[in-house]
This record gives sequence, structure tokens and C-alpha cells, in this order.
Amino acid sequence: MFPIENFKETIRMKPFIFARKLLWLICGSLFLFAFLTGSPMEILGGMWRIVQHKAGLIADNFAVGGIAATFFNAGCIMAIALLLFQILKVNITGPGIACILLCAGFSMFGKDIINIWPIIAGVFLYAKRHKDDFNKYIYNALYGTALAPIITEIAQIRGDWITFAIAILIGLGIGFILPPLSTYCLRVHQGYSLYNVGFSAGLVGTLAVSIMRSFGYKPESQLVWVYENDVRVLVYLLVLFAGLFVLGWYLSGWSIKTWFQIFRHSGRLMSDFVLMDGLPPVLMNMGSLGIVSVLYLLAIGGSVNGATIGGIFTIVGFGAFGKHMKNVLPIIAGVVLGSLLKIWNIYDPSVQLAALFGTCLAPISGQFGWKYGVAAGFLHSSMVLSIGVFHGGLNLYNNGFSAGMVALILVPLIESIEGEKLNHASR
Repeated sequence: MFPIENFKETIRMKPFIFARKLLWLICGSLFLFAFLTGSPMEILGGMWRIVQHKAGLIADNFAVGGIAATFFNAGCIMAIALLLFQILKVNITGPGIACILLCAGFSMFGKDIINIWPIIAGVFLYAKRHKDDFNKYIYNALYGTALAPIITEIAQIRGDWITFAIAILIGLGIGFILPPLSTYCLRVHQGYSLYNVGFSAGLVGTLAVSIMRSFGYKPESQLVWVYENDVRVLVYLLVLFAGLFVLGWYLSGWSIKTWFQIFRHSGRLMSDFVLMDGLPPVLMNMGSLGIVSVLYLLAIGGSVNGATIGGIFTIVGFGAFGKHMKNVLPIIAGVVLGSLLKIWNIYDPSVQLAALFGTCLAPISGQFGWKYGVAAGFLHSSMVLSIGVFHGGLNLYNNGFSAGMVALILVPLIESIEGEKLNHASR
């Protein structure tokens, strides 16, 4: 057997080993791109501005700290996530790929190397309190950093050590309550929203902001946004995603049939495509989703900036854990349809993010058909632009919160309609 065949066999038998190495390569590419686009001093200065800036929605780090610092911050947080998986000896399959790339994406807007730690530590304390291994809660810890902007917000109320200490304590508390709440929320939307922690984080964020407002402090949403596209960033993204697709295509023996097989899955939690179909077709799925996401933004006259790259990386990551072209496109079509009939434009910043992050409702179209997917995207585009007021923009997974609400309302109606159709057909 030739060495290359041994390589393919290793990937088939132990995909988590290759997945970890591939993610480290992507992480390295983030660092490399950072140093190709900025000097060490520019990166250092940009990182300081990112850490100091309010992290609530929407704060595009391209505008806050510059492109180089944004990619460096993303590389740091992706490396932290990878190291935690490695130290805790957690195998990386579909859920791990999704979680790690989501962390990298949201490092482009909202998360930084300082504000993520109190929440991670809070989840760690929860595990110790229940005498469990922390590795069981690593996903809660990393996804839970959706509420990292609360840490930054509180620490900056007065900017002294007292508010800093209060911010840390609140972060610990948030991390402590997220694991049981996210488990419960999964039962509420039945796995039809892929961003389950986004739903639970929205509830916690709403509670936290309500308490803050009752003491006279009112967090306000912001819009810090870069509208111009940088050719260097576009080239990096397209090369990265094309590379993923070609690698998967090669490992599949230059056949795309295995990629199409992924389309048979609804994507409903928990759909680990790596374990279901193997890593090679998953790489094609991830690469194709990334390319289509970039082209979609360019087609509508949108912006490929820190915030939208966060959405793109999240879509790509969940290409290993629930999303594929067949169940994603109807959701995007629903948001596009909404932009034609409603008062906002398809290229508005919040609507761009709604189309990208709203694909967490992909399991609805995967389970019930494309028409319901379009309906879900249409409803989500309304819900997500209104629901942020509850948490004051301090839940980075605002789309996950909105999608959880849409799934909670829509899925029972769909099941009722489909159940009636089955009853009529059986008569």
C-alpha cells in the first residue's frame, strides 16, 4: 500500500486526529495573514484597542483594531480553544470543528483574549461543584463566551478595580448557570436551532441587562462597521475555502458523490457529519458553504468585514455539524424575500448578519422541506432585528436567541399542519 493510501486510511479510521491538525493549520493561517497585513507594533496597538473597546453588538474589529489585529485576535482565541480540547483530551469531530471555528469567527467581533475567561472559569466551577470532569462541559464553556461583552461592559462602568472585580464575579456566575440552562433549552426547541447556547445565552443576557437597567445603567447597542471590502481578505477567504473543498475532493478520490450524500441529513441536533459520512465529504461541504457565503455577500453589495467573517466562519464550522447547501439556502432565501417586502434593505448590516447566522435554522428546512425553510428565514429576519433590545446587544449570539424563539413558535405549527396532512392522506 502506497503512503498516500495509508494517509487516506488514517483519515477514515481516525478523523479526529486529522481534524485537529487541519484546524491548527487554519489557526496558523490566521496568524500568518495577520503578520502579512500589519507590523507587530500595529498588531499590538490594535489588540489593545480591541480589548479596551465595548464588545457588544455590533463592533466590527476591522474598524476597532484593524485587519491585522483582528486576525491575530482570532488566531489567539482559536488557539485557546484548540489547546483546551487537546489538554482535556476531547476528540474533535463535527461538534468540535463547529465550536472551534465559531470561536475564531466571533473573535472578529465581540470576543477578545481577556473577556472570555470569567465565563470559561464559571463553567469550570460548575463542573467541580458537581464533581464532573470539565471536558464534559467544554462546549458550554466556549459557546458561553457569547456573553463576554457583559464582562467588558461592566468593567468599563467606572474603569476601576471594583467594577473589574464585579465583572469577573458576574462572568463566573454566568458560566455557572449556563450548563443546566442550555440542556433545558435544547428540549424547548427540540434541536431545530443549531445555536442552542445562543438561545440560553439570550435568556441569561436578558436577565443580566434587566438587572443592570434596574440599577440605572442602560447598555446601548452600537454599530461600528467597515463597509469597504479589502481584496487581501477576499483572496485569503476564497483560497482557504477552495483549499478545504479541493482537499476533501482529493481525499474522496476526486468524486463529489459523497458530498451529495450529506444532503440527506436534516441537520437537526445532534448531526455529526464527520461520524456519519467521514471527514472528506465534510471538508467539501465546509469549503462550498464558505465560498457561497462570500459570493452571496458580494452579490448583494454587502461587506466582507470582521462581523460578516464571523458569520462565514460559523457557517463553515457548522458544515461539519448540521448545515449543508440544501438546508441552508432556503433560510437565506427567506431573509432575501423579507428584505424585498419589509422596510429594510438586504445590504443593511443587521440583515447581512441575519442571512448568515440565521442559517442555524437549517434543520427546519432539512426536516420539513424548503418551503418551511423559507418561512423560517422570513420570520427570523423580523425577529432578530427586534429581539436585541432585550439583552442590549450584550449577547453576541443574538441570531441564536432569535432562532430559538422562531423554532419554538414555528415547529409546533409545522408539526400540526404536517400531522393533519398525514391524517387526511390516511383516510
